[in-house]
Amino acid sequence: MLQIHGNFRAHAAASLGAMALALVGTNAFAQAATEAAPTPAQASPAPGEIVVTAQRRSESSQKVAIALTAVGGDQLTQKAVLVQRDLQNVAPGLTITKAGLTESINIRGIGLSSGSPQVANGVATYVDGLFQPPIAQSFDLYDIQSIEVLRGPQGTLVGSNSTGGAIFINSKRPKLGDLGGDVTAEYGSYNNVRLNGAINVPVGDNLALRFATNQHWRDSYYTDLGPYKNQPDSLKEHDERLSALYQSGGFTAYWKGELAQKSTGGYAYQPIAGTQFAAGRQATPYELNYDTKTANFERAFTTALELKYQTPGGLVVRSVSGYQNKRVWNVYDLDGANLAQVAGPFGAQYEDQYVREKEYSQEINIISPDSKPLNFILGGYYQHNDIDVLLHYTGTAPFPIVVNPMNSKTTLGAFAQVNYRITEKLEIQAGARYSHYHVDGTGGVYLGGPPPSAFLTIPQTGTEADGRMTGKIALNYKPDADNMLYVFAARGYKPGGINPPGGMFNPETVWDFEAGWKSSFLDRHVRTQIGVFYNKYNNFQMDVISPASGQNGVVNLANATIKGFEGQLQAKLAGFGLDAGVSYVDSQLSSVTVINKWQPGAATAQLPACATGVTSNCFPYQFITSDAGPNLLSPKWTWNAGLDYTYSLGEGRSIVPRVNYSYIGSQWAYVTYLPQFDLINARHLVNASVTLNWDNFKVELYGTNLTKEYFVTGQSGLNEFRTAPREFGVRLGAKF
Repeated sequence: MLQIHGNFRAHAAASLGAMALALVGTNAFAQAATEAAPTPAQASPAPGEIVVTAQRRSESSQKVAIALTAVGGDQLTQKAVLVQRDLQNVAPGLTITKAGLTESINIRGIGLSSGSPQVANGVATYVDGLFQPPIAQSFDLYDIQSIEVLRGPQGTLVGSNSTGGAIFINSKRPKLGDLGGDVTAEYGSYNNVRLNGAINVPVGDNLALRFATNQHWRDSYYTDLGPYKNQPDSLKEHDERLSALYQSGGFTAYWKGELAQKSTGGYAYQPIAGTQFAAGRQATPYELNYDTKTANFERAFTTALELKYQTPGGLVVRSVSGYQNKRVWNVYDLDGANLAQVAGPFGAQYEDQYVREKEYSQEINIISPDSKPLNFILGGYYQHNDIDVLLHYTGTAPFPIVVNPMNSKTTLGAFAQVNYRITEKLEIQAGARYSHYHVDGTGGVYLGGPPPSAFLTIPQTGTEADGRMTGKIALNYKPDADNMLYVFAARGYKPGGINPPGGMFNPETVWDFEAGWKSSFLDRHVRTQIGVFYNKYNNFQMDVISPASGQNGVVNLANATIKGFEGQLQAKLAGFGLDAGVSYVDSQLSSVTVINKWQPGAATAQLPACATGVTSNCFPYQFITSDAGPNLLSPKWTWNAGLDYTYSLGEGRSIVPRVNYSYIGSQWAYVTYLPQFDLINARHLVNASVTLNWDNFKVELYGTNLTKEYFVTGQSGLNEFRTAPREFGVRLGAKF
């Protein structure tokens, strides 16, 4: 592993050197436009509509009867969206909170509120058509065509794991007959260096190749005062993607292979005030004091093959096959503190963690042409995941603890969606999907160390299977070319799972009722999307402490009602560009009774025999019965806005200043609703940039977190994560 990291800079230089040679080989940059660009007073282009593909067809986002946010690849740096987590600053109703190994993605308060490997995503993320496991999801976004955030359950075409919605990330594909590409170099605060680019190479008339790379490294935001001088949240990342497109007649084949790898020096967090290790908190922002050598290493390999054939009559048969192999190795300072400041009950608390997940998937679609009143999509889906987890805990009990569960999961689905235009203006849509899920668990939790050292083994074996029918029925009305109204009812489902030892938990389900209006005004220079929704949510899955084992286990805690509204706007007027979004979510989770995980010692594992009266290493648990409260990770208000102005300098040159603002309201992280522990306070973020465009070149000055906010971005155990500090930088870009 050290050799991999040591070769990082050489690897970056080799990747970018190859791109530079390709750039020189083109012999010249594209010729500048012969006419000067119009000034803002002369012309004001309409905001560009983004083509989305989440419904298996290429459609304008303004004509899809779903609440969604679409961001074009060329807008990502303008809106400061560099990793998936940044999407919450541009998509209303979306929150992505840090949780260490995984990130909890929630839309309208539905998604993932548990860090357990037994719990499935509630917001499905797809990259180039492949469903993504929740680990190793924080890599940089690069060479992106578009990103689509769909709100509400997508139970027909996406299926299970989409009770809250879905995110589709689409990479740029090769183009036939086009020799060209782009390069970008960036330098900023904390020695932040990022180099990326892509080259598209035609090979004859029917084949094209595209190579894209991203190289990124940055110093840590934090100073570790502890003995190991860790560099948590530093970054060394490299990503490479090679893709190919072949097209002949009605047949198209697209293939990609991608490697992503990074190390960060470990996660950066502080003990939550008032908890068992709160004496280890540092008063100075961005200071830590660990007594463990921390580490974080992630690697992901992905390959995908899409085959499509379109008959002369317009019928499309599509196949998408995928394989993913993701690995994570972490070493945590569990208490986030130094024993010189706070004494743990059994010494320094640390965890060595290894997680590997392999996924195989296959989807088949039959898609009719949409030129006739009746059109349809038929499909079948297969996915198999193998998940291996190995955890070594030290200091959390008077004995070592080894956790080694292994899960094998299979998902099957069959679905159909039919659209029928009753008149030229009125359409009815109906969809249904049946999903079947099966999981087998093996392995165990070993108290005292791995076998044969273990004095007690808690088996992690179990089997669970379930299935549900989901779907949607909708009416879509288009009174004219600039307006669309829709109303629908949809059902979503997230599978259950095993809850070792010897238990299981049930699936989550949600009924969603929505109405929306998408419209264009002022010769389509202004576009709006407005919607209201009401959800009935059942069997909320949450991991809580089990008194039978002293470990976390997953249970179905409660039911919830969720209602609210959303609105978005995009405008281009007299040189000004404006985009804005707002979401209001009113949710209520029913009353629950759980162990108070914040009580002193609750994070300390107990023997299963404690539940039967054994007193050695046992202590009584405190139980809390909560009043009905909001759903977890569900802020009542989120909003965002971006404003820019394009001023033409003539001769293909322009200056574009832009400012982005986002607000995410306060949210609860745990069902005990204790403000001093469970509440993540509201926060706002201001980013800005100034870009000089000159033909095929650009220079951009940027600043992030301009008001130097220092807010909590998530929790893990008894610790909390914080936002990155203020940063400044410059980007240089060129197209050829």
